[in-house]
Amino acid sequence: MKSRWYARFPRAVPVGIFVLTMAITGVSVYAIERAERQRETAQLGQIAQSVASGLERRANASSAYLRSGAALFATQRVVEAPLFQTFIGQLHLNGTYAGSDGIGWAMKVNRQDIPTVEDVIRRNGDPAFAIRPRPAASARFVVPIMYLQPDSERNRRAIGFDMHSEPVRRSAMQTAERLGRPTATGKVVLQQEGPGGGSPGFLIYMPVYGLGGTRIEQNLRGFVYSPFNARQFLEASIDTVSMEPAGIRLYDQAVAPANLLAEVPLASRSGLVARRAIDLAGRRWVLEVEAPASAMLSGMSVMTLLFGLLVATLLLVLARVLTHQASEDREALAWFEQQASIRNSLTRELNHRVKNTLANVLSIIALTRRRATSLDSFADSLEGRIRALSATHDLLTQSEWGATPIRAIVKAEMAPYAQDAERHLVLDGPDVDLAPNDALSLGLAIHELATNAAKYGALSVEDGQVSVRWAMVADNLARIEWQERGGPAVSVSGRRERGFGTDLIEKIVAHELRNPVDLRFDPEGVSCTLTVPVRRRGDFAIRESKA
Repeated sequence: MKSRWYARFPRAVPVGIFVLTMAITGVSVYAIERAERQRETAQLGQIAQSVASGLERRANASSAYLRSGAALFATQRVVEAPLFQTFIGQLHLNGTYAGSDGIGWAMKVNRQDIPTVEDVIRRNGDPAFAIRPRPAASARFVVPIMYLQPDSERNRRAIGFDMHSEPVRRSAMQTAERLGRPTATGKVVLQQEGPGGGSPGFLIYMPVYGLGGTRIEQNLRGFVYSPFNARQFLEASIDTVSMEPAGIRLYDQAVAPANLLAEVPLASRSGLVARRAIDLAGRRWVLEVEAPASAMLSGMSVMTLLFGLLVATLLLVLARVLTHQASEDREALAWFEQQASIRNSLTRELNHRVKNTLANVLSIIALTRRRATSLDSFADSLEGRIRALSATHDLLTQSEWGATPIRAIVKAEMAPYAQDAERHLVLDGPDVDLAPNDALSLGLAIHELATNAAKYGALSVEDGQVSVRWAMVADNLARIEWQERGGPAVSVSGRRERGFGTDLIEKIVAHELRNPVDLRFDPEGVSCTLTVPVRRRGDFAIRESKA
């Protein structure tokens, strides 16, 4: 019977189903997590776009204020404090400067005019005014901060500072002068932060030209500008109400720790970021938004994983039960088929052995009839021989027609004589098992020898002795020797008339055992040597026990 694949692997099938189900669950969780990450990435992109728009909007608003100031101051020969304050008042900022520290005026002052400018400012209400740092010998002019609104303690720290003396500011002013539009500086620390320094910032400059409007160096009057603390500028551009928690970092030109302008930190970082390049007053900045760290798996993924584990476990149990039942059914079917085969074999074997037994009985009847002198002697001889067959049959039945030991066969046939204490019997030999047919033939031979010994030989007198010895002479042959001693003297010429059953032993037994029988009538006692085949159990066994 050819078994199905799932019956051949009763344990591998449930495990395979479990692994397959969990693999499907894993793919589902991966798809959910990927979709969740894409959603987070898209959400980060929206946040980054929103913050970038806020930054650009505030920078543009500040640039618009600076453009209007430049247009106004260009019409004036001198920008004095009242004019500057009037300009700031007309903007109606109400204290809000689009995320900046205010709006200021920095005038271009030739080197030789520095003492005059300082004296005028001091006489007009700022006695401590001084341009700092003092210009280098090669400097032809300075651009000090003259006014800065709102007028606060923080902003007063910057009054008088020569912005042209610092490289980053100077580069931005030169670019603004050349392009004639608002221009942002790189990363700087504002003078408003004080001597100890502070968080980074930047400035936006708008050049102011004299009458005539040309952009030649001689007509540059100065710069109207706005200083910005980068962190305050970033926080002012974030809509904290609608925006979900996220980490935000603002870099000058490129993402690098040295270029970090401002940061809204996260307690724990996830590594999932979205970047936007923005242009603020002609300078490239990079905005980076990072999602906060979250659980390893989302809620939907955890639910999917638990559900998949539950389904996989149920399928594992179900598949194990089904494969176990299929395996048991297959074994039961194989056992039933084996039993049917055994029944057929038993029927054929019984038919064969009954025929053999009947043939032996017919041969025994024929030999007994020829040697019988009367009806009673015929009946007695026939009965004894049939009983010998019956005794051996009993042994075969007990062994379920399997292997029968030689010792058991000899003991069964010699039992009537072994009970007599005056008789001496010797049985000696190893444990050797015979096939059923060979056991029947041996039993019949031992019966004939014992019967004749009881009538005429060693078993007929008190001092007689019979020894039966056997040994293996080859892997498949056993030799059995019958020896009588101490009985009446044997007459060789009259052996057949004494009824030793020589025909039975020499013809039927020798034929069944497929080996000649050596039967000797020595004067000191009869001896008989039988050569019996010893076959493997597989050659004659017709039933095997069910495991």
